[in-house]
Amino acid sequence: ALALARSGALERHGVERIYTPEDGRKLGLDGMIDDVFARVRAARKPAYEPRPLNPRDHAQIARAITLLENGAPGSGEAEQIRRALTRSRNRAPVIGITGSGGAGKSSLTDELLARLTRHFPDRQIAVVAMDPTRRRSGGALLGDRIRMNSLGTDSIFMRSLATRRQHLATSAVLKEVIQLYQAAGFDLVIVETAGTGQADTEIVDLADLSLYVMTGEYGAASQLEKIDMLDYADLIVLNKSDKRG
Repeated sequence: ALALARSGALERHGVERIYTPEDGRKLGLDGMIDDVFARVRAARKPAYEPRPLNPRDHAQIARAITLLENGAPGSGEAEQIRRALTRSRNRAPVIGITGSGGAGKSSLTDELLARLTRHFPDRQIAVVAMDPTRRRSGGALLGDRIRMNSLGTDSIFMRSLATRRQHLATSAVLKEVIQLYQAAGFDLVIVETAGTGQADTEIVDLADLSLYVMTGEYGAASQLEKIDMLDYADLIVLNKSDKRG
């Protein structure tokens, strides 16, 4: 009963369909796949309606980001959004969180969001999280939200983006997405990069405050000399320091 209630809540929130074990028994895997494709074919992409951006209008912001990400330079709707961004004078502070894969960037972001919303419930916060595009398949997991439990509030908007390029921890449209958040009137923007190696400092050019997240298991002390971000980060977070050793 609880599962059915949660499924109903998700569907009321906009999720098209939640398949239950009963659906699996009746339809089988092939039947559920056919149902998905039938729904996709029947769906009609809502047209983008140019109107003033609002931090609480999450659907409008999501569509605008999609247009920026997919729209080629010079394309009508995307170019219209870019022109609007250049006219905006809103400049919300940007926190950039970077670090090696598995260091705990998403968990740290979730903890920050939980504390910010608790202490500043009237503030609107926007998050954009990068995930690496796999070179072989061309896909991206976009799994940062798996670690986050603070997103169930209207005061937080989060979007995951694939890097869509190799050997870099940010997306080509990240700067425009940050500008979009600022133009929409968010009070704070948090950017989480993809897991990086030793030479990633891109986030410094986009953030007002940069955090480098690492664990104590970095190897020999000489390895610290190779991490370029240690020279540029405003704060260094030594995560998982509660582990033995």
